[in-house]
Amino acid sequence: MNAISLGHVDTATTGRYSHVFAEIRQWRPALGTETIALLASLYFSLFCNAPFWRAVVAAHPLDQLSNGPVLGLCFVSVTAVHFVLLCLVATRLTFKPVLSVLLLATALAVYYMGAYSVFLDSTMVRNVLHTEPKEARELMTPGMFAALVSYAAIPMLLLWRTRIKRRSWPQAILMRGLCLVAGICVAVAAVWINYSPLAAFWRNEPEARFLVTPGNFIASTRSVLFADARERNRVRKPVGTDAMITARTNAKPRLLVIVVGETVRAANWGLNGYARQTTPGLAALDVVNFPDVSACGSNTEVSVPCMFSMIGRRDYDERRIRGEESLLHVLEHAGVKTLWRDNQTGCKGVCQGLAFEQLNDSTDPALCKDGLCLDEILLGGLDQKIEATPGDMVVVLHQLGNHGPSYYLRYPPDLRRFTPTCDTAELGSCTIGQVVNSYDNATLYTDHFLARTIERLQQQTKQETAEEPLL
Repeated sequence: MNAISLGHVDTATTGRYSHVFAEIRQWRPALGTETIALLASLYFSLFCNAPFWRAVVAAHPLDQLSNGPVLGLCFVSVTAVHFVLLCLVATRLTFKPVLSVLLLATALAVYYMGAYSVFLDSTMVRNVLHTEPKEARELMTPGMFAALVSYAAIPMLLLWRTRIKRRSWPQAILMRGLCLVAGICVAVAAVWINYSPLAAFWRNEPEARFLVTPGNFIASTRSVLFADARERNRVRKPVGTDAMITARTNAKPRLLVIVVGETVRAANWGLNGYARQTTPGLAALDVVNFPDVSACGSNTEVSVPCMFSMIGRRDYDERRIRGEESLLHVLEHAGVKTLWRDNQTGCKGVCQGLAFEQLNDSTDPALCKDGLCLDEILLGGLDQKIEATPGDMVVVLHQLGNHGPSYYLRYPPDLRRFTPTCDTAELGSCTIGQVVNSYDNATLYTDHFLARTIERLQQQTKQETAEEPLL
């Protein structure tokens, strides 16, 4: 019979490891709130501001020795500003929850700024705050969760393992006051010493201030919340209340359909001479194409209200646009019935108080899947709506269109003409060619949708019809 030896267990080594693990479990340093605030500010400056530092280095290359102090003082000023912000909101009881939320938000900001090259200005933050759960779900990618682990989980673990020192009220007030004064003085001194190069940098790169994280989304969120609060309590100023329809005798009612598209680039539009024919349906119809048109902005929150305002892009004034009635209200004043049908995130105030239908929650199995609907859902039941409306009518169809980043979800399988495609919301994991293919396929579907809408209107016999796509 053979004997099996299990070997010798080194109890001394095992005991040493157990002791180390026990010390790790018991490790709970005691720090003051101001010390934690300073460490958090250093963490933000060192690890969460890569886009900002790239912009600074691009303007002040490291191969020039004279730029070393500029970068160093810029680092000091950014850290000091975040330190002051944290000291303004931190208390011993609320500091851990507040900082935890800030770390999570910062991790998300770092990921999306890097993945999609966005600036977290007030417009982008408004988009985030007004995003629907369906739209947000598309952005929940493996890369996002990896960023949460990398940028938030570890700092939060350290934060919650730390004990916050107790101080008497007089001591806490004195310490907080001294730290605030010190932080402000350091920030001001760093900016003053660095004023000339910094002034030139902010003047030449004004958008760079929206790269300073988390200060960017904190300031932008505050701006948006205050603006939304003002709008919520403000009655829109009536516009065109004296509008009227020119009298006509023995004429058919008029019907105008306006299609509001989404993120269609002129460069990828077949009718504009794009190398690929992405608009074959429209090319076969007698349409008028306007190749030189610019939107007020690159997002729905800005562009849609501007499209339907009397102000327009040239004299753009966001506060005034959001405070006045839209073109649709003017039409209603004149006696023209309006209807807004939406496969997006709403009309952004353009149709406030007017007829509105939200169709992106439909359950049509042929057009909808996993809570998302193709744009042809906007045509469902439209004929009946039109027939039930006497007199002149304007219908607005608001597409989902080429809304990113999930371009591959914006068209049916039979329009997957350009391959290979990018079949994920993480565009960084695809080649540029794959992203372009998916985008162009989505444009093909927009063309298909517009052509089908025009054909439907051409079949109308009870109304004089017109179509106007706003892409």
